[in-house]
Amino acid sequence: MNSSDSKIPVSVLIPAKNEEANLPACLTSLARADEIFIVDSQSEDRSLEIAESYGATVVQFHFNGRWPKKKNWSLENLSFRNEWVLIVDCDERIPPALWDEIAIAIENPNYDGYYINRRVYFLGKWIRHGGKYPDWNLRLFKHKKGRYENLGTEEIPNTGDNEVHEHVILGGHVGYLKSDMDHIDFRDIYHWLERHNRYSNWEARVYLNMLTGKDESGTIGAKLFGDAVQRKRFFRKVWVWLPFKPTLRFIVFYILRLGFLDGRAGYIYGRLLSQYEYQIGVKLYELRKFGGQLNVVETPAVTPPTSSTKSVLSSNR
Repeated sequence: MNSSDSKIPVSVLIPAKNEEANLPACLTSLARADEIFIVDSQSEDRSLEIAESYGATVVQFHFNGRWPKKKNWSLENLSFRNEWVLIVDCDERIPPALWDEIAIAIENPNYDGYYINRRVYFLGKWIRHGGKYPDWNLRLFKHKKGRYENLGTEEIPNTGDNEVHEHVILGGHVGYLKSDMDHIDFRDIYHWLERHNRYSNWEARVYLNMLTGKDESGTIGAKLFGDAVQRKRFFRKVWVWLPFKPTLRFIVFYILRLGFLDGRAGYIYGRLLSQYEYQIGVKLYELRKFGGQLNVVETPAVTPPTSSTKSVLSSNR
């Protein structure tokens, strides 16, 4: 057995729901993992069949609308047989060079986790500019030492049952890997729009929390001279106070951060990000207008049908 075939003592955690288009490529890239858990949310497509065909262990997660969400629940409840866990989304791939580096990194006693850089592909093209790269995520860590932060958004409906933009808080030393992982979604633009419609609910609540000075204990926090995530949080706290954010987001992405160098894919991506920023702003306005709550309109009482109405309804079945 050569090094490219040997199993690496890492347990992979994959959150999933209706991912039959992405799972085959994702699981193929994970062949060197010693163990794979797929935590599913009652998929209605062929996701489970595909997962089992690759030898993955499938666990069902039933979200009750409260914290914890899927990844933290998995870290608390799954029986990993390895000390190290690697978090991978269904639309992500772990290339061979990254596996080689992981095999060496987990043997280093000086680190308890590692940031992995991510290349985002859109319309078949790597979006290298516009601030999308580098994109550091803490995905490889000793599972007993890391948990996802709670940003206080769990009461907002229609955001999904999975931590998406939350980051891992790790009790230990963190390093950075050199090799990249790939983010390649095989689904169409419809799914991008549907997903970001949900994300904008979450973002609007995060914006509101920042504007109202919500307590940040238990989160990564914002620091100008901190790590990559903390710096991003710092600039975001400035960003939420700026006017004309949809227009500014396009200008920053497409012009100031050279998104135009990614061709038509870069232009489309920039326009979609601008639209996404507008959605966040509208939902933020709604939250502030209704005192931090979604606009829930009471349904007027329905008068029971009379006997003559019942007969009409029955005849039209």
